Amino acid sequence: MTDLCFLTARELRAALGAREVSAREVVRAHLDQIERVNPHVNAVVTLVADRALAEAAAADDRAARGAELPPLHGIPIAHKDTHETAAIRTTFGSPLFADHVPHRDELVVERMRAAGVISLGKTNVPEFAAGSHTFNPVFGTTRNPYDLGRSAGGSSGGAAAALATGMHPLADGSDLGGSLRNPASFCNVVGFRPSIGRVPSWPAPLGWTGLGTPGPMARTVADAALLLSVLAGPDPRSPIALAEPGEVFARPLDRDLRGLRVAWSPDLGGAVPVEPEVAAVVEESAKVFDGLGCVVERACPDFAGADEAFRILRAWQFAVKFGPLLAASRDRLKDSIVWNTEEGLRLSAVDVGRAEVLRTELFHRFREFFTRHDLLLLPVSQVPPFDAGLEYPARVAGTAMATYLDWMRSAYFVTVSGSPALSVPAGFTPGGLPVGLQIVGPHRADFAVLQAGHVFEQATGVARQRPEVAR
Repeated sequence: MTDLCFLTARELRAALGAREVSAREVVRAHLDQIERVNPHVNAVVTLVADRALAEAAAADDRAARGAELPPLHGIPIAHKDTHETAAIRTTFGSPLFADHVPHRDELVVERMRAAGVISLGKTNVPEFAAGSHTFNPVFGTTRNPYDLGRSAGGSSGGAAAALATGMHPLADGSDLGGSLRNPASFCNVVGFRPSIGRVPSWPAPLGWTGLGTPGPMARTVADAALLLSVLAGPDPRSPIALAEPGEVFARPLDRDLRGLRVAWSPDLGGAVPVEPEVAAVVEESAKVFDGLGCVVERACPDFAGADEAFRILRAWQFAVKFGPLLAASRDRLKDSIVWNTEEGLRLSAVDVGRAEVLRTELFHRFREFFTRHDLLLLPVSQVPPFDAGLEYPARVAGTAMATYLDWMRSAYFVTVSGSPALSVPAGFTPGGLPVGLQIVGPHRADFAVLQAGHVFEQATGVARQRPEVAR
C-alpha cells in the first residue's frame, strides 16, 4: 500500500478512473503513511480520518454508478492551515485561533472539493504564515524529511514535508515572500507561484492588492500543473481574477526547448548573498539547459527598489490584517509579527505610494528583460535548510541577517516583479540537503514556466530521490 503513496497524482487519478484501485484503498494507504511518518516530521497537524473515509466511500459509490468523475476524483489532500475549511479546525498556527472551526470553505478549498479531492486534514504553518520556517505555539515545529534537525521551510512547510514523505500527492499553499517556493526547495518537491490573479482568493479583505497568491505544490511539475488546472480561472468574487480558464494547465507539458533564450544568475546579479553550495546548484542547472539546446547566458534584471517595495507593502498589509489583533492581544503574537505590524502602522501614504512606484518600475525592467530572454534561472533560497531550532539563519555567506525577512530576498524580490516563478528540485548539497532551482518567466507566461520546469525535471531526475524517513 505504501507504493500508492508515491504514485503521481496523475497516475493515481488514472488508476481510480479505471477502477484499478478504490478511493477507500487510496485514502487508507495515505492515512497509514501519516500514522507511520508524521510523528517524525510533524507535517499534518489536524487529521479527519473518519470524514476522509466517508468521502472515499461516497467517491467509490459515484464510480460504481458510472457517474462522470471530476478531475481530482478520489485524490487525498491535507490543506494548509491558513486556508479555511468548513467543519475542519483552522488555527493559522496561532493560539488565538486554536479552536477555530470555519463554517465555509475558502475559494481554493471550494474548488478542490468540487474537483473531487478528499480532505485528510490540515498541514502545519508558521504563526499566521509569517516567515519561511514552520513553527508555532499550537503545534510546534515541522521537520525537514531529509534531515530531521533542519527546517522544512515555510510558510507551506507542513505541505512540503507531507508531500516529500508520501502523506498526500498534491497540496495547496500560498506565497507572499516565497511561501510556496522556499519549502519546496527545502523538501525536494515542486512549488509554483502563479501570476497574480491566476488563482483568485476569497475571502480577501484587500481584494485589489496582488502581492500574495495561492498556488499548487506537488512532487512533480505535471502534478502541480494538474492542481493548477483546478485552482485557476475567473471568479466573480475576485476583482483581479484572470479570465483564462484553468483547464489550459491540464495539457501535456512536453516541449522541445532548443533555441530557448535562458538567463541565469547565482545571486540575482549580485543583489543578495548566497551560500556557495546553493550557487553551485544554480550553475549546474544552467548547464542542464545548455545541454537541452537552450541559448544560455549569465544575465539578470536590475532588482533596484525590490527590497524597499516588498518590505513597505508587506508591512502595510500586516498593519491592515494584524493591527486589531496587536491592539487586543499583543502578548499572544510572536515578536516578528508584532515588529512587522508596527512597521506597517508607522507608514505614511507617501511611503506606500513610493513602494507602488518602485514595484511598477521593476515590472517594466522585467518586461524589457524578457524581450531578450525567455526564462531566468535563480536560486530559490539563499541557504540550504538550516537548523530547525533557529527562527531564521543569522548569517548568509558571511553576511549578517538583521530580521526574519532578510534571508528570503532571493524569493521575495521575484514576488515584487509580478512574474510567475517555479521551484523545482535541482540538486543536493554535499551534506545531502535539497536545493531547488527558481525558474522565472515573463508576466503571465505560467504555462511556459511549467513546461521548462517539466523538461528540466525529466532531464535531471532529482525529484525521484526520496527521504529516508519515508522509505
